[in-house]
Amino acid sequence: MKKILLVEDDRQLSGLVSEFLISEGFDVRQEYRGDAVEKTVLSFAPDLILLDVMLPGKDGFSLCRDLRPNYNGPILILTAKGTDFDQVLGLEIGADDYVIKPVEPRVLLARINALLRRGQFALKPQESSAVSYGGLNINKGSRQVSLDGENIVCTSQEFDLLWLLASKAGEVQNRDYIYKSVVGRPYDGLDRSIDVRISRLRKKLRDSNETPFRIKTIWGQGYLFVPDAWV
Repeated sequence: MKKILLVEDDRQLSGLVSEFLISEGFDVRQEYRGDAVEKTVLSFAPDLILLDVMLPGKDGFSLCRDLRPNYNGPILILTAKGTDFDQVLGLEIGADDYVIKPVEPRVLLARINALLRRGQFALKPQESSAVSYGGLNINKGSRQVSLDGENIVCTSQEFDLLWLLASKAGEVQNRDYIYKSVVGRPYDGLDRSIDVRISRLRKKLRDSNETPFRIKTIWGQGYLFVPDAWV
């Protein structure tokens, strides 16, 4: 039974969402204050965190940023804020996906299952392998990344995106394939989540967003991982 930590200060909404997820076979723990979440994450060890933004004690954006160095599971932002700025900010600070309230229960369930499925697939022993390019080492089995001996902390979708590109180094990966593989849905022409994650990966891997040389943007096509750029 997968465990979900639901962080929502609207107790009525939290109760309805919790009841629905429990009926779908999840073990759900509810928190109503942001400043109680980090302690609960340690004790409950959730497989996924469903995180509201507007919370008493500590807001969801701050929580997401502070949890990321030590929590590798998916974080799904649940927010009433629908602007591009808020969506991009959530992804920039480490969220794996976001849904805008009000959301249909089945849509929320589909997003949750998509995030959890990717984690399950990544941990299958028969798929465990590793690639190295110069000082960059990526281990799919342990989901660890290091560059020149330094551990690089990645969110689950950042790791999946990096692995997809690195395992097909030297080949341009088109956006639709990337979205279906990493996000779990076709590219709609508007979603910027992959662009944001590419930007974050470049920063973490000492690449340049202005003139990238390690993970290149191939305009009109997609992205290219350059295997010779890691020496």
